[in-house]
Amino acid sequence: MTRYFLTSIRLWVTALIVVVSILHTPVCAEKLEEAFQNESPISLLTLQDVLDRLEKQHPLLKRSQANITVARGRLLKALGKFEPNLVNDWELERLVKNGETKSVGFNDTFVEMRHPWGFKGFAGFRAGIGDVEIADLGVNTSNQPLLGIVFPLLRGFITNPESGELKKSKLAGARAKLEIQQVRQELYLGAATQYWNWVAAWRIRDVHHRSVEVAELRFQQIKSQVDDGARAQFDVIDASQEIQWRRDKLIKAERKVDKEQFKLALFLWEGDELMVPKERKVPAFPSDLQDAWLHDLEKNKLRAAQSRPEVKLINLEAQVNHVDLDVAENNLLPDLTLEAQPTRKPGEFVLGLGYRFGVQLSFPLLQREARGDLMKLKGKIERLKLLKRYQLQQVGMDVANAHSSMIRAQQSIQVTRKALELAKQLVEGERTRFKLGITNLIVVNQREHKVLEANESWVTAMTGYQKAVALYQWAIGKWAGGLHTKETGKKMTKADRK
Repeated sequence: MTRYFLTSIRLWVTALIVVVSILHTPVCAEKLEEAFQNESPISLLTLQDVLDRLEKQHPLLKRSQANITVARGRLLKALGKFEPNLVNDWELERLVKNGETKSVGFNDTFVEMRHPWGFKGFAGFRAGIGDVEIADLGVNTSNQPLLGIVFPLLRGFITNPESGELKKSKLAGARAKLEIQQVRQELYLGAATQYWNWVAAWRIRDVHHRSVEVAELRFQQIKSQVDDGARAQFDVIDASQEIQWRRDKLIKAERKVDKEQFKLALFLWEGDELMVPKERKVPAFPSDLQDAWLHDLEKNKLRAAQSRPEVKLINLEAQVNHVDLDVAENNLLPDLTLEAQPTRKPGEFVLGLGYRFGVQLSFPLLQREARGDLMKLKGKIERLKLLKRYQLQQVGMDVANAHSSMIRAQQSIQVTRKALELAKQLVEGERTRFKLGITNLIVVNQREHKVLEANESWVTAMTGYQKAVALYQWAIGKWAGGLHTKETGKKMTKADRK
């Protein structure tokens, strides 16, 4: 009974600790755990994991996403030019009227409004102060409704600097999104390239580690044979020297691993800290090569020209320039303004002046400023046309270059794989000859060096192909829209995770 009671107390205490821990868990930590719940310090690190963490945590991508907030602020500022404005104006004048010094004036309360098409208007009410006379629309002898409009007939009608700024500010959001896509493209390419460099460094390190184990095992065998008098002491020295040579190669390979994992850490952020993948498991190279990328080269060139953010940014810049060009052409027109509004000058009002109507015409005689703006913008149009022509050619060459890189990498994989198989056959034959006493240890070591070189060449070729695939994805703009989980992760099979 006592044991049952103690067990119940332990269960209740454990449950209480769990509840308190959950209640005190920070919200940000919960979000990070949810985002990377499948990761652990010793789990397999895939390219999907790297790109997913980059998308959610990398500060450069977050910084570019902050441009959307800047664009929204610019749009809000541009809209402020057309914001209704409430005005309360109190004016008082001292004057001599009918031989007496009097204080007369008015108190105006009205709302000013401005439309993007250029016309302005206001509406409100005026209360006269003192002995005033109302010329038009009088209410109770000293009050007056206020209605006014200023209407541009040529310059500034529909197209004007303020409406142009509003149009450009609406395009700022699209520019911010394209800049995000461009940053994402570059970061994804850099991350994928560095990821495969890290995988290659680990694979080469494993090759040298196995070669050291083989040399140490052979050393023990030869030493035992020397102790039995079956071999000369010279073979022990030769085997020991070979171990030191291979250990040196292993140290350099491990230094390469350290270097590549520190570079990879720049793409692996966890909050404000970098995550160095020291203990993460390294996948094998994908067993199937993605031949689908090698087809439809011309189709992918067209796709790249339509989806690459560099080309879209030039098109967007052309739209902005077109807005400025419309404003510049409108500025060449004369300034012809129609107005109908009550007088707003205190002196005129107290003298009895009421509503006024007028048409005003003005224009610079030489139009140098407007013609200068127009010339500058037309020159910018030509510059953008040339830049777009160059950018389209560059995009096409990027796709062709990545396509060629994949083809050559495939050829290199076939050649290096065959060379590795032949080197392994030769080293096995040489080891058999060594056991039979037909050859010596120097020749065996040379054969094994060739296997090491062939292994490194094969790893380099496999890495080159994966980096070529990443370059091709970048070249066609596949990463511009973000991470595609299915396409990025479907190539990793169970055999690849061993």
